[in-house]
Amino acid sequence: MRPLRYAINVTLDGCVHHEAGVAPDDESMHYWVTEMQRADALLFGRVTYEMMEAAWRRPTTGGWPDWMQEWEVPFAETIDRAKKHVVSSTLSGVDWNAELLPGDLAEAVARLKQQPGKGLFVGGVTLPLALADRGLIDEYLFLVQPVLAGHGPTLLAGLRERIALELVDRHEFRSGAIAVRYRPARATE
Repeated sequence: MRPLRYAINVTLDGCVHHEAGVAPDDESMHYWVTEMQRADALLFGRVTYEMMEAAWRRPTTGGWPDWMQEWEVPFAETIDRAKKHVVSSTLSGVDWNAELLPGDLAEAVARLKQQPGKGLFVGGVTLPLALADRGLIDEYLFLVQPVLAGHGPTLLAGLRERIALELVDRHEFRSGAIAVRYRPARATE
């Protein structure tokens, strides 16, 4: 069974808006490339899919845009070529090496997890909340930014039930950010 890993940048006060944390640098981008390579496919909701496509899809010219730093290119190439599954009730079609995930969310994601492979990687805000509420996330990876945002969407806001987690790994960055990896705690009998 492929594990489903939820990964996101988050500020110390829980904000998950993509511009609220520390600006990406070569170290954090390398970290995200390594993490994405642990997955066979990415799972996005519509908003995250459209945001990522706008930023990281290779232009039709074939070259990367001038604004992109050299150390961002491996991330762009990794996400550009990755297989993607998109959950949306409003999109009629997708491209960018993507397919819409039809039917009931829990059943469709369970089918994806049953396929052989390294794993699935999910990002965003709304879709991970729905997946966490259904007990479908096998690993949580938070890159905690040394910033207090003071506003914005927060991590898994509205979660129906408490999920106890066990720390399985941590990595400190030069920027002061810390990546922490958790798995749902096993129930003790």
